[in-house]
Amino acid sequence: MEYQKLSAKPCGYNYLLFGILLIFAFIASFADAAIHYHEFVIEAKPVKRLCRTHSTITVNGQFPGPTLEVRDGDTLVIKAINRARYNVSLHWHGLRQLRNPWADGPEYVTQCPIQPGRSYTYQFTIQDQEGTLWWHAHSRWLRATVYGALIIYPKLGSPYPFPMPKREMPILLGEWWDRNPMDVLRLALFTGAAPNISDAYTINGQPGDLYRCSSKETATFPVEAGETILLRIINSAMNQELFFGVANHKLTVVEIDATYTKPFSTNVIMIAPGQTTNVLLTADQPSARYYMAAHAYNSANAPFDNTTTTAILEYKSASSGPKKGLSSKPIFPQLPGFNDTATATAFTAQLKGLSKVKVPVEIDESLFFTVGLGLINCSNPNSPRCQGPNGTRFAASINNVSFVFPRRTSLMQAYYQGQPGIFTTDFPPVPPIQFDYTGNVSRGLWQPVKGTKLLKLKFGSKVQIVFQDTSIVTVENHPMHLHGYHFYVVGSGFGNFDPRNDPAKFNLVDPPVRNTVGTPPGGWVAIRFVADNPGIWLLHCHIDTHLPWGLATAFLVENGVGKLQTVQPPPLDLPPC
Repeated sequence: MEYQKLSAKPCGYNYLLFGILLIFAFIASFADAAIHYHEFVIEAKPVKRLCRTHSTITVNGQFPGPTLEVRDGDTLVIKAINRARYNVSLHWHGLRQLRNPWADGPEYVTQCPIQPGRSYTYQFTIQDQEGTLWWHAHSRWLRATVYGALIIYPKLGSPYPFPMPKREMPILLGEWWDRNPMDVLRLALFTGAAPNISDAYTINGQPGDLYRCSSKETATFPVEAGETILLRIINSAMNQELFFGVANHKLTVVEIDATYTKPFSTNVIMIAPGQTTNVLLTADQPSARYYMAAHAYNSANAPFDNTTTTAILEYKSASSGPKKGLSSKPIFPQLPGFNDTATATAFTAQLKGLSKVKVPVEIDESLFFTVGLGLINCSNPNSPRCQGPNGTRFAASINNVSFVFPRRTSLMQAYYQGQPGIFTTDFPPVPPIQFDYTGNVSRGLWQPVKGTKLLKLKFGSKVQIVFQDTSIVTVENHPMHLHGYHFYVVGSGFGNFDPRNDPAKFNLVDPPVRNTVGTPPGGWVAIRFVADNPGIWLLHCHIDTHLPWGLATAFLVENGVGKLQTVQPPPLDLPPC
């Protein structure tokens, strides 16, 4: 990692002491900012898992990819060089990218993908964010192996709002297919059926002791007895919410999605794809080896990978010397059952913001979004392209609109250049038809309408979205991710949202702040934010099976007044389509 210090010099006008102090304060705010230059070479490399070697798409030959470590205020300049055989783009998950959608990364939304043999330089500055985020490919299913941690430390001199840990450990939870993930997706999109489930979960790229040919490479995390460590946990799995725990050890949650929380202690966390959770762990147990483990939280009536990934928390005194009195086999944690919605709900209910915040109260845009699956009827149900339930094709939608990504150009380029015919701005703010969303839904409402519809927001507008899960096909926890923003999670519940009574229960004092929030299965969740970041920003379910099915839309946030409220011009090397 390469660092270059930024410098600033005072103007030389030192007539007034106040002016001098102001200048020095300004200098101090930039004195420790750095520019980090990286090259990310995206290419296929042999990776062996589960006894078989695959030609796996990696970054710089690493799986998972490189960990990026920066401080709040730093700038990242990352040249992405595509030596793979697929188009690719990279997304910096959770970064606000203020006025800079060109660096956000989702293909055909803010850029066209980087074609094989070409490159694109992502350049962006971290502004008032700190904590654990991550980066990943945002092109079809390349995210299965193209991902890594993005750790933002506080500015120098700014402490954590919790006791300083002795050491920090990124924990990336992933999913592994014993075949090319792109082929898994391609087959599903051809047949219209659900894609094959994964063959393993992973911790830092390794499946762990419970899978074939995997024990030797199981990730091990050494600790000293008595020390407190920080686990930076990232769910980079493609399609699965996960329960995670460490045998016999309490976890103290201190941060989610790069925002601090009121600390609370738990035996297990539930973490959805796209989310991050920081926990403190104190090595206060007898010297031994302890499994950290993760397995599925399955909220849908659908097949899922029911295997368990493990890594080992190893007390150093347990690994040194011939103390054969200690069992060499690690102790296993108790994880909840796969369908334990009560435990998942109890965990998320404990999440509170660290301090009181100014939540938007007077709402300008009140949006009600039904989210869920659907089925497309086929004229020939026996077709090989109609292998979904009862000769249909799977689909997904928000407010009955199944999102279609453009292919000729990106949404942001079409908007910036005034190119017509790429999208419309008539996305419905409420469902076109009201119905009993979580009840027995008429089959006439199961087929969504396809379209590239965006929803326009005025700069500075105060927005509330209620995400309502539906029982069409199945209820499910849908982790909804909004690019370019984080938001207050002000309320949630089961059943249909009640606009008369439920808002009275909203937490408008210290709600948790997230960039990815799950809808309770058969329930709803409400968020609020101020539309203060101009550009086009994707909103989608972070279960990657659901994205190509259409569980997405995008906000077009108009420019405000002046340069600081206006999208910056695109870079010269923006990839062509």
